[in-house]
Amino acid sequence: MSERVADYLAGQKGAILERLLALIRFPSVSTDPAFAEGMRGARDLLLDRLRGMGLTEVRLLEPPAGIPGGQPAIFGAWSGAGPEKPTIMIYGHYDVQPADPLELWHSPPFEPAIREGRIHARGASDVKGSTTIAFETVAGFLAVEGGCPVNVKLFLEGEEEIGSPSLPALIEAHRDLLAADAMLSADGGGAAGPQPALNIGCRGICALQFSLRTAAKDAHSGKVGGAMRNALHEMARLIASLHDDEGRVLVEGFEDGVPPLSNAQRAEAASLPLDETAWYAEFGASPFGDPAYTVRERTTLRPTVEVNGMWGGYTGEGGKTVTPAEAHAKLTMRLVPGQDPAAAQAAVRAHLERHAPKGVTLAFSYRPGGTRAFTLAADHPLRAAAAAVLRREKGGEPAVTRLGGTVPITTLFQEKLGIDSLMFGLASPDEDAHAPNEFFRLSSLEEGLRLWPMILTELGKLRAADFRRS
Repeated sequence: MSERVADYLAGQKGAILERLLALIRFPSVSTDPAFAEGMRGARDLLLDRLRGMGLTEVRLLEPPAGIPGGQPAIFGAWSGAGPEKPTIMIYGHYDVQPADPLELWHSPPFEPAIREGRIHARGASDVKGSTTIAFETVAGFLAVEGGCPVNVKLFLEGEEEIGSPSLPALIEAHRDLLAADAMLSADGGGAAGPQPALNIGCRGICALQFSLRTAAKDAHSGKVGGAMRNALHEMARLIASLHDDEGRVLVEGFEDGVPPLSNAQRAEAASLPLDETAWYAEFGASPFGDPAYTVRERTTLRPTVEVNGMWGGYTGEGGKTVTPAEAHAKLTMRLVPGQDPAAAQAAVRAHLERHAPKGVTLAFSYRPGGTRAFTLAADHPLRAAAAAVLRREKGGEPAVTRLGGTVPITTLFQEKLGIDSLMFGLASPDEDAHAPNEFFRLSSLEEGLRLWPMILTELGKLRAADFRRS
């Protein structure tokens, strides 16, 4: 079954690529209201495609009112495999990160350019490429076989890149509609490339923004310099207090509840080889981080506090001799199993308040929500099915790894619906997601159009009862 569908999809590769490029051309940036039309265009294109390929119940799931940044999700279903077969939720997202800084792109970010076997565009890797592979695979089964080996529900989110603020309420509003036995996520890489890998978890995330004030108003630096606190100087000192010189997080209580890394965890992290020298060279960066851990351990198994933005004073052309009275910063914290998002936020806030000097005031604002880290159990049928596919297709035992980033829906579906997830995306870590000149390999598109039919076929060998946990 999977071979026939894979052959069909290979023959349709040109048309599938054109549909992917059309989706990429919509600037579906969820964080900025200025891109509302791009979000709407991407939704309309996807709704048309899902209806055209034969899914039922295709519709928008609107976010509850009153949640900032809320964006509709797209839903569709096919239930012809019967009640004995498992129902698999297929997840992707249609929103993307902002393209800034635009001047660093080699070609316009929303005009996809194919160079040297790569699609260069914002959203190509994260995650429109893998999302397209997922739903086009379902379309292939319906076209060739008249049905899928499993019951399918498709859920395409519109606010993954802003932390899924309305997703918990949306899940509560549609619990029956979203019921499933397991979820395959197109977000989260691992399936592409020569080294087979199972991505069985991801870090969690929480965030906060704060402002620092040193005076009632800005002042002439010649009049007050040396006698008045400069908000940017104080911000720099405060931010620097979060880490030691080697990058260890110094926030008191931040790692409460985090157990030491086990030998098994470290062995799994080492099972996917990483040339650390080449890794730093790829970014044009120098080695950094707690020397007690490898790069892969630091980026997947250890928690972080990162400053994503810091600003204040004058930033326009030329100079302005001013001593700024206010500065601002945005922070995110990546979380590992054992950490609670609210407790992590509170620990960072308490640290900043303790280290702010006398005469400096802080004001905090929080991004709604926060997501715990996710782990798929070792004996879950999803892991066995994916391992069998990768073993058969690529040879050798797949490495077991975790994603350093966050896929909020994995934790939310597990906590709220009891649905476990496997990340089976085709993006590779080197594709500059969230950065200028993001790209997606055409070879990954081809590979995905073979692997996704195989994993749906493998899951079709199981019964719905096989997914019920005791």
